[in-house]
Amino acid sequence: MGNNSFKFKQFSIHQDKCAMKVGTDGVLLGAWATTKHNPNSILDIGAGTGLIALMLAQRSHAETIDALEIDDKAYEQCVSNFESSPWGDRLFCYHASLIEFIEEIEDSYDLIVSNPPFYSEDYKSDSLERDMARFNDAMPFEHLVVAAAKFLSEDGKFVVIVPRKEEEHFINIASQVNIFTNKILHVQGAKETPVIRSLIEFSFTKTPIEESNLTIEISRHNYTEEYKDLTKDFYLKL
Repeated sequence: MGNNSFKFKQFSIHQDKCAMKVGTDGVLLGAWATTKHNPNSILDIGAGTGLIALMLAQRSHAETIDALEIDDKAYEQCVSNFESSPWGDRLFCYHASLIEFIEEIEDSYDLIVSNPPFYSEDYKSDSLERDMARFNDAMPFEHLVVAAAKFLSEDGKFVVIVPRKEEEHFINIASQVNIFTNKILHVQGAKETPVIRSLIEFSFTKTPIEESNLTIEISRHNYTEEYKDLTKDFYLKL
């Protein structure tokens, strides 16, 4: 397929126009975000190629799956990926900033997901566009939790993936708007490497926090059973 498109079992992602390519973070979030509460409406904030929304369309019976993307090229790509998927009638992408969306939209959602852009020294690249997509000035965490507090239905779930070093900060700002941590998944690339990502599930309900760990690879391109199990409905081969 090459780098310009990525074929999953039930849909394809074209990404030639999008600075943020399909990556493990998006796949992890799309596979791990809970659908156990049978969400009827889903919102993906910062949709990029539309990957996470498409994964959730495959995994759920939600009638409404909305996505939000500010970047012009990513928005166009997201729309075309939605339209060429089997679930085009359930998927819709808004072309707006999060601030505009907060001001204009009154809906509520049973599941809100976000793989927010973040920025660290490891991500300085030759592509200014990609650096901008990574830079979390594009979507500060504060704006994200304010949006979640506004749009989350009473029994809804809000699920994010953030760098491990941002976990405590993100949990703190969420708690200031009464969004509480229910589950955390710590992800490491390999057994002997540090945890690099935290997937966090929030809701308006305080519960004891369930913590778990996931290791992606045993060795290069040799994936753990737990990672295969999490992603088996999506990847053609692993």
